[in-house]
Amino acid sequence: MMGAYRLRALQRLALGALLAASAIAGGATAPSAGEEWGRPLGATYSGPEVRRRAVTPAAPLEPEESHTVQIFEKTAPSVVFIINSTLMRQLFSRNVYEVPQGAGSGFVWNQEGYIVTNSHVVYNADSLTVVLADQTEHEARVVGADSDHDLAVVQIQVPRDKLSPIPVGSSHDLQVGQKVLAIGNPFGLDHTLTTGVVSALHRSIESMTKRTIENVIQIDAAINPGNSGGPLLDSGGRLIGINTMIVSPSGASSGIGFAVPVDTINDIVPQLIQLGKVIHAGIGAALLPDSVSRRSAARGVIIGQVDPGGPADRAGLHGTTQGRTTQLGDVITAVDGEAVHTVDDLRRSLDRHKVGEQVQLQILRDGASRQVAVTLEELR
Repeated sequence: MMGAYRLRALQRLALGALLAASAIAGGATAPSAGEEWGRPLGATYSGPEVRRRAVTPAAPLEPEESHTVQIFEKTAPSVVFIINSTLMRQLFSRNVYEVPQGAGSGFVWNQEGYIVTNSHVVYNADSLTVVLADQTEHEARVVGADSDHDLAVVQIQVPRDKLSPIPVGSSHDLQVGQKVLAIGNPFGLDHTLTTGVVSALHRSIESMTKRTIENVIQIDAAINPGNSGGPLLDSGGRLIGINTMIVSPSGASSGIGFAVPVDTINDIVPQLIQLGKVIHAGIGAALLPDSVSRRSAARGVIIGQVDPGGPADRAGLHGTTQGRTTQLGDVITAVDGEAVHTVDDLRRSLDRHKVGEQVQLQILRDGASRQVAVTLEELR
């Protein structure tokens, strides 16, 4: 027994000496089969397992990939990050300080420093900061906003050569299935790019003012939080919309995003720059809520009050009168032959016209239908 024990001890010493010699000569060896596994090989081990693997040469980019990269590199400098801050007052010291209350993206409209974004990005801001692609920060002021279409214009003061406007395209000729690229600057970290296709056209979404935005573009490119206000581009790198909202219970992108079309942007932005607001055409009358129309079974929009001397008054329209009994006013059922059922329907129909244009209203009065021509004026 003792001889066998000494033999095994000598064998272990010999194995240890052999391993040490191997480590001195060329590094430790990897564990052989049957030895313990799942642990680091040790600081002295220098076998192939602990060396960097050879890099496989990259394949050339596909033509479509190269094109997408070029569009992103060309357009990204035009996309900005917008910080919306509000003023707060400390409870005891009464000191006033700024607190960020929101953020979003925007894009350069022209070299005069005008930036286009969503109205909800700059809503209720006490101060605004625009961060350009070179990470410089600039104070911004709201020039104008149109919450009905979720659009706003802010302006910064920077040299013209620092601003690169995005080429403007068109949205009336878009087709379902064509490629789109959405660029944003979420949280001011860096520019992001998502790609997809136009998944539907002529959608309608509800704005901040509960009015309907028409002809909205539905896309499957991800619009992540902080990307609101960023540009939507076609495959030629032209602006075709502004990324506005997503449909998602969790707030993350779920493949259903919406963008206000560039044709709408191109109509509204010049008005915001010039007047600070959008001029809407109206008939010079207050309208009763849709709930009243539903209760009275009126199939249209009921006129509540006619502005004295306004277009509706000059056209002979009647408003609602109240006394011992309430006499409902004229019910507008159609504009230029297009049926209207709600106040929003009527406003959308009138928004297609400009101040000074004439529309034909179909009305119901005492159960009889008649046509009335009304010349539109600025809605106040």
